[in-house]
Amino acid sequence: MTTRLRSTPIPGTRDSYTGVDFNLGFHIRHYDLELNYRVEPNRLEGTANLQLVTWKDLDQLTLDLMPNMTVRRITVADSKAREITVARFRQSNDKLRVNFAETVPVDSAFTLVIRYAGTPRPRRTAWGEIGWEELENGSLVASQPNGAPSWFPCDDTPDEKATYDIAITADHPYTVVCNGDLVEKKRQSSTTRWHYRTRHPMATYLATVQVGEFQHLDLGGRCDAWVPAELVADARRELADQDEMLNLYEKLFGEYPFARYTVVVTEDELEIPLEAQGLSIFGANHMRTAGRWERLIAHELSHQWFGNSLGLAQWNDIWLNEGFACYAEWLWFEHRGRAIEESTRHHYDELAKKPADLLLGDPGPEDMFDDRVYKRGALTVHALRVLLGDAAFFEAIRNYIASGTHGIVEPVDLRRELYKLHPQAEVDEVLHAWLDNLELPEYPL
Repeated sequence: MTTRLRSTPIPGTRDSYTGVDFNLGFHIRHYDLELNYRVEPNRLEGTANLQLVTWKDLDQLTLDLMPNMTVRRITVADSKAREITVARFRQSNDKLRVNFAETVPVDSAFTLVIRYAGTPRPRRTAWGEIGWEELENGSLVASQPNGAPSWFPCDDTPDEKATYDIAITADHPYTVVCNGDLVEKKRQSSTTRWHYRTRHPMATYLATVQVGEFQHLDLGGRCDAWVPAELVADARRELADQDEMLNLYEKLFGEYPFARYTVVVTEDELEIPLEAQGLSIFGANHMRTAGRWERLIAHELSHQWFGNSLGLAQWNDIWLNEGFACYAEWLWFEHRGRAIEESTRHHYDELAKKPADLLLGDPGPEDMFDDRVYKRGALTVHALRVLLGDAAFFEAIRNYIASGTHGIVEPVDLRRELYKLHPQAEVDEVLHAWLDNLELPEYPL
């Protein structure tokens, strides 16, 4: 599958939100990760086969990898254009730097084979610890926005999607849950190898490995869950509406973009739920209070459309993920009988009490996960609905999703679909007021 590319040029050489230098000159089309994880010592050994295509001549390239993952050897396989040899490599400043013996010409296709090992740990960032996290009895991976290098070498930027094979061997009695389809489960004397494969391209921050002592729970339709034994009853109650939510979102947004939707519940408590492609991760605390976290269950499911299938070109546009996902919460409650105006008016009034110093269209790294991005983003979506009317609004949103499925989207892509169904000047006026100004616009009537 060819991933739909971004519409605008790459903004410089560094991600202004994460502060990470871009890895330029190539695309990674496929990651094949063969991993061995020992839970008790939290030890990870891996071989990463990265299928690359160059888009310019390269003497060297960089990949993202934290220093706790030590590279032992790098070789080249499957070079169809010419013989390519790695002259040397080194790790510094969270980068793996690879030098070639001779210049690799543009449009060369080859596989870089990287053998590495170490103790995986989360990356400390301004947004907390992200990436591979050791739990009391297992581990989880939640990498938004730049935690993927905590466990594998990668091109860690949201607009570089690829397909994945992730095979991980872990001790009994642990279950391993990853993105994609389980294509093979092979039990050995004291370990089991779990092999997952994605059908669709995925951003690095959405790749995940969940390790724990889980029981499988069928939630009906295309939904299931992996849950600790002591939380099965709680999870069955809290996730009872999961399939109904999925069916509602299909009606509103179009076909569910993946084969299945899986929820993983950890034994540990988590401050917030965590998203990955094709699945979501909740803490034990999210299952123990009847109905309290219904909105988050709806929110995380909607990210499968907004954020996972429709990927961001850059973090400046995070409102496209979180604004639509927050609005999807309100759509779920509208489906359950709560008037949409009740949700929008409540959150508008709450937003009006907060400082008006956040620019939704470019909130900056410190505020990219601020609750105002979520709520103002959702109110922006509602303002568009009020402007277009329900029929045209949902038609435009379905077209926006269909044209960007499994690709990359930017605000220009949303505008294009809105323009087809409503005068451009009026659409631009609404979006300018909500995205490009600090002050809160009037409530959309």
